[in-house]
Amino acid sequence: MNVEALRELLAQVRSGQVAPEAALERMRRLPFEDLGYATVDTHRHLRCGFPEVILCQGKTPQQVAGIAQRLMADGCEVLATRAEPAAFEAVRAICPDAEFHDPARIIVCQRKPKPLPPGKILVVTAGTSDMSVAEEARVTAEVLGNSVEKLYDVGVAGIHRLLSRAHHVFDANVLIVVAGMEGALASVVGGLTSRPVVAVPTSIGYGASFGGLAALLAMLNSCASSVCVVNIDNGFGAGYIASLINHTNLPAVAKARRKPCRNAKK
Repeated sequence: MNVEALRELLAQVRSGQVAPEAALERMRRLPFEDLGYATVDTHRHLRCGFPEVILCQGKTPQQVAGIAQRLMADGCEVLATRAEPAAFEAVRAICPDAEFHDPARIIVCQRKPKPLPPGKILVVTAGTSDMSVAEEARVTAEVLGNSVEKLYDVGVAGIHRLLSRAHHVFDANVLIVVAGMEGALASVVGGLTSRPVVAVPTSIGYGASFGGLAALLAMLNSCASSVCVVNIDNGFGAGYIASLINHTNLPAVAKARRKPCRNAKK
């Protein structure tokens, strides 16, 4: 049951249109439902603002479709990551309007319009080989309700490609930097902007990159203080975190920045 449906049900109870016993029966499946192969968190939208996201990896197409069907029964949006074409076909059988985003490998159903915050998220990649992870981040952030721009293939091997379009970096409210190999791009971008940078190491690279471990360690050791790091190839996590940051209103912080330090000399 999503927020709108629960609010409507409570209003009907208050007005006397629905008896409390009937409302209790309709809410009996909160906060989760056991499907046998999955325990669907039907309460997550109420707690976190977005329904449970389906990780398709390791699930059969039928299991993905079953979870999606349960979420849609509550009027929830469906976001399914790491999906293969077979999973998409199974979901489309129950949701003809389902969208498949390739190369992000994301399935979206019952996508709902959302008011967009004024800030933009910019997704930056070091190379074209990082695009699938970057697209996972981009689509995730867009579905969560954000204006997203992208700047791909601007790695440090040709840093002029980034610097010639630095205005995109300066205009963004949050940045997602996706890079493999040595992962240096996150530090470079972090040194150009005062905005938070969510760094995503990818498993792209030659032998000594150790499947993304070299990029992960480089990003964790970034000398740019604005850089935070998610796990290797975790474009979804980066898009989700960037969305949370972009939707966070911090008037108290902004006000504090305008105040002079109490210990400052007059």
